[in-house]
Formats: sequence, C-alpha cells, structure tokens
Amino acid sequence: MTKNTKIIVILIAACVLLTVIPFLVSKNADFGGADDAAGDVVAELAPDYKPWATPIAEIILGGELPGETESLLFCLQAAIGSGILFYGFGYLVARKKYSKEG
Repeated sequence: MTKNTKIIVILIAACVLLTVIPFLVSKNADFGGADDAAGDVVAELAPDYKPWATPIAEIILGGELPGETESLLFCLQAAIGSGILFYGFGYLVARKKYSKEG
C-alpha cells in the first residue's frame, strides 16, 4: 500500500465514523434543521419578535415554498457544489499527471 492509498483509506474511515457515531451516541435524536432550532430559541427569548425581512421566494409566490421544492433546491445546491469540488479535484489530478509526462 502506498502512502497516498493509506491516507485515502484513513480519510474514508474517518468520514464513515463521523457519519455513524452520532447515530450510536444518541438513539432518540431528532433531525431538526438549524433554522428550526434558531426559530425556537428566538421565540423563547423574544416572544414578540417580528422578522424584518421576507424571503424573496415568499414574495414572488405569495407564500412559503412546499417542502418538496425546498428539498429539490437543497439537492440542486449540493449537486452544484459537489460538481465544482470534484471538477477541481479532477483538474488538479490531471494537471499533476500530464505535467510529469509532458
């Protein structure tokens, strides 16, 4: 096993552990978003708080986005971000590979 292979295996194992350990630590944890948690804290600290801005999508559509649309937009954002990230990785690998051969 080369040094790079060992590093990759260790990083993959760390990612798996970071994903699995939270499930093992707390059996009855809820998957709540940060927005929900922040809204609960604001409601607790200042019950009469009124938001000073309205999301643009709510202004255009006249109401909140459906949950499916929010999920779609989140997945689209994740896909675009991972595409950019892995394009960068591919570029760096190819640059290194072809600079040695050239």
